[in-house]
Amino acid sequence: MDAFEIHGGRPLHGETPVYGAKNAVLPILAATVMVEDTCVLEGVPELEDVRVMMDILTTLGARVTRTGDRVEVDAGPIRHTNVPPELMRRMRSSVFLMGPLLSRFGEVRVSKPGGCVIGQRPIDFHLRGMRALGAAIEEKHGFIRCAANRLYGTQIVLDFPSVGATENLIMAAVLADGVTVIENAAREPEIVDLARFLNRCGARVEGAGEDRVVVTGVHHLHGTVHRVIPDRIVAGTMMIAAAATRGCVTLTGVEPQHLGAVIGKLRETGARVEVDHDIITVECSAQPRAVDIRTAPYPGFPTDLQAPMMALLTMAQGTSVIRESVFEARFKHVNELVRMGADVSVDLRTAVVRGVPRLSGALVEATDLRGGAALIVAGLAAEGLTRVEGLRHIDRGYQQIDVYLRDLGADMVRV
Repeated sequence: MDAFEIHGGRPLHGETPVYGAKNAVLPILAATVMVEDTCVLEGVPELEDVRVMMDILTTLGARVTRTGDRVEVDAGPIRHTNVPPELMRRMRSSVFLMGPLLSRFGEVRVSKPGGCVIGQRPIDFHLRGMRALGAAIEEKHGFIRCAANRLYGTQIVLDFPSVGATENLIMAAVLADGVTVIENAAREPEIVDLARFLNRCGARVEGAGEDRVVVTGVHHLHGTVHRVIPDRIVAGTMMIAAAATRGCVTLTGVEPQHLGAVIGKLRETGARVEVDHDIITVECSAQPRAVDIRTAPYPGFPTDLQAPMMALLTMAQGTSVIRESVFEARFKHVNELVRMGADVSVDLRTAVVRGVPRLSGALVEATDLRGGAALIVAGLAAEGLTRVEGLRHIDRGYQQIDVYLRDLGADMVRV
C-alpha cells in the first residue's frame, strides 16, 4: 500500500501553478460523446478519475489520445452505449455519460455509480429530469436503462441545486427538440465551463452560472479546442496549506472569483491574501484565529474544502463551529485528526473544533478524497512524522500533490 510520509513543521514557501479542474474536465469528457468529430481539451490533469473516464470512452469505441495535458477525443466511432459496470463502480462521475449517450443514441445502460462514501448522493434528480425530457427508465439488478426515440424540451425544477444533475440535464437537452428550462440550477463555475465547451461545439446554452438555465436544442455538434478552467479546490487546498504551515505561497493561473468564500474565510483567520488578476498569494506568520463555517452550494463555502479547512482550524486560537449542509457523512476525517492531537467533537452535521497549539505526527488513513487532503494539510503543520495511507482516494483528485508540495519546501515523499 502506498503512503505519504511527511515530516511536518516546515513552512511552505514559493510559487506553483494550478492545473485544470477535475470537476470541470469529467463532464466535458462525457460531453464529447455527443460530437461526431474530434475535440481537443487542454489543461487536463493526470488523475485517476480522468484516466477512468478516458478508459470508459475508449471501451465505448472512441479514439482517445493524451499528450502531456492535452487530450484528443474522436467519438465518431462509438456504436454501443453500455458503460462497463467495473468502470462505473470506480468513479461516481461516470454517471455524466447518461445524458450525452441518451441524447446522441436514444438509449444508455449504466450501473449505479461508485466514488467516495461521503453520504447519500442519489441520482433521483438525474432520472427525474430524463423522464421529463421523454425518456423511459428501467431500474433492475443494479442497472439503469434509459431509452427515448427523441428527447423533447421541457421545464425542469430541481428540488436541490445539484451540480451533477444540472450538468447531466444540460447535456441531455443539447440535442433535444425544442427548449429546455432548468430552474433552481446549480451555479458552480464547472457548469459554466461545460456550457462554454458545448457552445463552442455549436450548442445553445444560456444562463449557466445562474439559477435558471435555458437550452435550445440543436441537431448537430462539431469539434472544438477548449482549455479547462483551473481547479479551485486544488487552489483552495494549497492556500489552506500555506496558512496552516505559517508560510507564504503564490498560486498562478487561478480564477480568484471562483474562490471568494475561501479567500474571505482565510482572511478572517488572520492570513494575508493578495489577489492580482490570475495570481493569489497567501501568507500567514501567526497562529490563525477561529472562524465559523457553513458549507453551501456555490458561491458559498465549498463542501470540498470543509475538511482541509478543519485541519487548519484545529490549530487556531479559540473554538470554531463547522456546519456541513451538503453531505451528511463528510466528517470521517475527524477521527484521524483527533489521532494527531486535534480536539474535535461531532454532532450529526455540526463539528465543534477547539484549537490546540500544535498537532503531532501519527499514522492516519484517508477514507475519502477531501478528507485525505485534510490529513496532508495536518501532516505538513504537525510536529514529527505523519504517515498518510489510503492514497487511492487522494490520487482521484490531486495530481502528484507530493511533487507540488516538495517544490514549495515540504519534506514529503511517497513510499
